[in-house]
Amino acid sequence: MRRYGKHTDEDDIRSRPNRRGNRPRTNIRPKHEDAAEGMVLTVDRGRLTCLVDGRTILAMKARELGRKAAVVGDQVALVGDLSGKKDTLARIVRIEKRTSVLRRTADDDDPYERVVVANADQLAIVTALADPEPRPRLIDRCLVAAFDGGLEPLLVMTKSDLAPPDKLLELYGDLDIPYVVTSREELESGGAADRVRTFLDGRVTAFVGHSGVGKTTLVNALVPEERRRVTGHVNAVTGRGRHTTTSALALPLASDGGWVVDTPGVRSFGLAHIDPSRVIHAFPDLEPGTEGCPRACSHDEPDCALDAWVADGHADPARLYSLRRLLATRERSEGD
Repeated sequence: MRRYGKHTDEDDIRSRPNRRGNRPRTNIRPKHEDAAEGMVLTVDRGRLTCLVDGRTILAMKARELGRKAAVVGDQVALVGDLSGKKDTLARIVRIEKRTSVLRRTADDDDPYERVVVANADQLAIVTALADPEPRPRLIDRCLVAAFDGGLEPLLVMTKSDLAPPDKLLELYGDLDIPYVVTSREELESGGAADRVRTFLDGRVTAFVGHSGVGKTTLVNALVPEERRRVTGHVNAVTGRGRHTTTSALALPLASDGGWVVDTPGVRSFGLAHIDPSRVIHAFPDLEPGTEGCPRACSHDEPDCALDAWVADGHADPARLYSLRRLLATRERSEGD
């Protein structure tokens, strides 16, 4: 066996010939220090539309990122052709750290979570007051996902000309969630968009809701120059709407620098990925009371310290009820 000393000559070292003629593999990856910064606007079959210096460009994920996927709202670093011209393609070489993540699963038995949007500040939960009927359990699930992902919730109620909002407002009043009530007439006149826009100033807001509630119609009113496909009708038999938004899309608000993210209508909102212990963080008035709870307390059992915390006057009993309702919704289906 041949041994080499400290001072070997490179000519003495044998290397295997590369039959394919390509460059040898290496674990050293380029740092791409000169990469441009951009924001992912939408994703379609492996191609990502990004905003870079005011230009929209088409990009693909670099192989070096492995299985790490970029989603709408991600801040990314890009190299390659950044001209934005037709038939050009850039590469996303880095995905920056996310400030928030909205996730969902197909159902509560699905172990695979899906990231809906990254880096959003706010989640606008859009629900119709009638046609189709409100689904409080779905709203609860969206609230849990928002609290867990670090987004502030906003409740947007549409079609108030068909039914009053009183019942829903009573149900969610104790959660101190900001809300907006709109009607069809206001959507057509633009008044609803103006009132909703006051909550979106300078923020990235993701809009979610099941089909037929008027979500995309509202987004179209907020960003008229970026019209989405006209919404579909509500099925008179099932009470469900037809999907008209097929992929999440980030759209800029013209005046205030904010963004709205229109997402596909959802039939369900699974919470298999949610750790129930994190939901308490959305209730700062109740969280200190959990210090006396037994280990792994579900906050809905006889030994839960929150009962005594509320009984001593530290928090409103309605707030504890709201917390337990949100925790319980993970164990129920949206249609219950």
